[in-house]
Amino acid sequence: MMPRRYRRIREVLDQRQPDLTVMMENVHKPHNLSAILRTCDAVGALEAHAVSEKGAVQTFNTTAQGSQKWVQLTVHPSTEVAIAHLQARSFRVYAAHLSDQAIDYRQVDFTQPSAVLLGTEKWGVSDRAAQLCDQHVVIPMMGMVESLNVSVANSVILFEAQRQRIMAKMYDQSRLEPEAYDRILFEWAYPELAEKYRQRNERYPRLDDEGQLLERGSL
Repeated sequence: MMPRRYRRIREVLDQRQPDLTVMMENVHKPHNLSAILRTCDAVGALEAHAVSEKGAVQTFNTTAQGSQKWVQLTVHPSTEVAIAHLQARSFRVYAAHLSDQAIDYRQVDFTQPSAVLLGTEKWGVSDRAAQLCDQHVVIPMMGMVESLNVSVANSVILFEAQRQRIMAKMYDQSRLEPEAYDRILFEWAYPELAEKYRQRNERYPRLDDEGQLLERGSL
């Protein structure tokens, strides 16, 4: 591990937002999935969530630009499970959904725990998701089309969330719990070695200030 690389990893991790995320409900096109993850990384979202009955999702790496390595993606078997999981963690779930109850996305307080819910490319969020979420939000459109591409809509909303959080100085210091910070730091710095430790159910070794291993355990 080169010290410069280690410092960059820490700089990025220091700005990660554990209470800002995206939930993708059956977003099937790999290039859209990848673009959404790339934006999550750009605004400092720690994780993303996807609903897939098949149990896995496919990203298109040339679009993701490696961001899938830096944003943890959790796949849920159903919309109900995904929304319940987020709400149990005190997230408010905001569905990008045109309805009579929808508000301008800029009216949302994104400094609070927030999850942006995105639906399928063709049909948007499901009726069930629209019922279970906390609020519908819309991006005002001035042209003939009524909506943006799902990955573009995600970018517009997330960068508004980033703007609010910058103003609130939420990127100025790490917001992760120390134990979670150390775990993620090791996994980012030494992904292959971290996998070996997980397979053996062993704790990760400590790192010094330059990112070098202080111990290697039994590996």
